[in-house]
Amino acid sequence: MWGKLNKVSLAEGINWVGVVDWNLRDFHGFTARRGTTYNSYLISDKKTALIDTVKYTFSEEFLKKISEITELKKLDYIIINHLEMDHSSSLPIVAKIAQNAMIISSQRGKEAIIEHYGAGFRIRTVKTGDELNLGNRTLRFIEAPMLHWPDSMFTYIVEEKILLSNDAFGQHLASVFRFDDQVDEHVLLEEAITYYANILMPLGSLISRKIQEIVKMGIAPKIIAPSHGMIWRSNPSKIIQAYLDWSVCKSKLKAVVVFDTMWRSTDKMARAITEGLASQGVNVKLLKLRVAGKTEVVTEILDSKTVIVGSPTLNQQMFPSLSAFLTYITGLKPKGKLWSFFGSYGWSRGAVKSMSEMAKKAGFEVFEPGLEVKYVPNQEDLKKCFEFGKKIAIKIKA
Repeated sequence: MWGKLNKVSLAEGINWVGVVDWNLRDFHGFTARRGTTYNSYLISDKKTALIDTVKYTFSEEFLKKISEITELKKLDYIIINHLEMDHSSSLPIVAKIAQNAMIISSQRGKEAIIEHYGAGFRIRTVKTGDELNLGNRTLRFIEAPMLHWPDSMFTYIVEEKILLSNDAFGQHLASVFRFDDQVDEHVLLEEAITYYANILMPLGSLISRKIQEIVKMGIAPKIIAPSHGMIWRSNPSKIIQAYLDWSVCKSKLKAVVVFDTMWRSTDKMARAITEGLASQGVNVKLLKLRVAGKTEVVTEILDSKTVIVGSPTLNQQMFPSLSAFLTYITGLKPKGKLWSFFGSYGWSRGAVKSMSEMAKKAGFEVFEPGLEVKYVPNQEDLKKCFEFGKKIAIKIKA
């Protein structure tokens, strides 16, 4: 094993002991272009507490980092904020060494630990407002069910005003640095919004209520330490306000035109529609699905007023890539968007109808009628596409 590792401190006696996953690119369907981190935190006081673990494939490095600060067998508490395996799968290894450590989790967390790893653990459950005294520091727990699993909770270090927020406020971003003020701000916010849009978007109302609850509890964190990506220490209120905006899908005068194509007919239609939107002063993102990928498309949708989706007809239905995309986006439930659909067909129609029906079933507002062109669009067809985009622009501006 390599030499002694650099210690990363959030405050005296509070250290980051996580790992960096430089090679991650796929996170259950989410495209992580810049890798990620699995953040874990060790609090050394009269009692010692480990906050979350890391993905089991990195357990050897993880154990080394902890052992350079304290003996593993001397751990008093292991706090499990969330049971998803990128945060908990090293728990059995740690618990086997730290046999005297008490595991702290929510009630649902306890149930999930048993379901994932068996019943051979000492577990104490906590609820919102419960506290754990470590000596000079107090840990306060805040349940956060469905942010984004039923077992999720936050841990707040009262004296230092550090919120250990697990998956909330995180990003998939690998770096040799640990803090927000050490990396490019534009890259950081880009990854934060991508993370929110593709993981937390359907939980917007829960997120806004949880933030309000935390404010009412008198919690005003000076540091927010999530379980993925950079730790927010320079201005944590900035990411909190961003979450409040994102939670209501606060939109700009912006449109996303997303499409796929077989023989460029739908491509030509998409370009003409884009020009129609732009003629009315609307900012437009034109994205070919198999080039941009659904992660980028969803991120662009978050702050858009309208989404226009195009597909060729294949076997009397939408193109397979569009079917996968619509399954993904309807599950994320973006709010306050106007949806419309267009496409090309040969001997039979089907794509526009099937896309529109899928959107309506999800409760989306659909601009009708959609637009279809047979075979290759001619100049008259492209003029209709331009006008289609113009009509949608006028509607969203109104």
